[in-house]
Amino acid sequence: MSQSLKVEPIAGALGAEITGVDLSKDLSDDTVAEIRRAWLEHQVVFFRDQDLPPARFLAFAQRFGEPIEYPFVKGLDEMPKIIPVLKLETEKINFGGIWHSDTAYLDVPPMASMLVAREVPATGGDTLFASMYLAYETLSAGMKRMLEGLVAVNSSAAADVSRTREDRIKDSARADAKKEYEAAHPVVRVHPETGRRALYVNTAHTVRFEGMTDEESAPLLKYLYQHQVRPEFTCRFRWRLGSLAFWDNRCAQHNAVNDYQGHRRLLHRITLAGDKPKGP
Repeated sequence: MSQSLKVEPIAGALGAEITGVDLSKDLSDDTVAEIRRAWLEHQVVFFRDQDLPPARFLAFAQRFGEPIEYPFVKGLDEMPKIIPVLKLETEKINFGGIWHSDTAYLDVPPMASMLVAREVPATGGDTLFASMYLAYETLSAGMKRMLEGLVAVNSSAAADVSRTREDRIKDSARADAKKEYEAAHPVVRVHPETGRRALYVNTAHTVRFEGMTDEESAPLLKYLYQHQVRPEFTCRFRWRLGSLAFWDNRCAQHNAVNDYQGHRRLLHRITLAGDKPKGP
């Protein structure tokens, strides 16, 4: 590891802060490799005090993957792959204010997401993250056997999550957005880079198990949703201007805490293209 770059875990489950690097500069291949190693190990990494105007933010993201557009909301006019994640002072519901893995309702969901803070409230507006490795690994042997062959149906029309994007769709919807996206993925996902198994259902998008009704699926899904976000599987990040979070959608979920009513919050998001989830 380079002399200046330091990786400090922020919780027992997941999450680490990386210091000693200026992301606005052209990074060496070795530095990019170090950041990627830390990201794969800790599932989400954080940087502070970064000066990243949109062009530099996009350049940084491109060192790790291929930025893609979000299916529902338009990006910046000059850079459509950067999505404004905005909550106005007058709005009550926030964008992403529910536990989820980004766009799990796509056939090929994103590998990763990045957020950089542009405007933040004086207090509140933190983001929680949860380890789906730990969520899977702490299940009983019997539960693991039962889940191994199951496939989950994920939909963009799930009521709770569609509510968190309503305000943004009102003012910045994409003209080509479908009304609903739906995709089926293994309940137990094998991470293509680490080989570890992760629980891949989420309360925002998963509606049932393939081959079962919603009602038949509901009791087991309810248990999994509660289990996968136990406090000991999570970390919490407090935003400041210039903070950046970079997380792995294949093995981590996140939840934007909606506790800053009457205040404005703006972050810019980039998602990186992923691969089709595979089971054991």
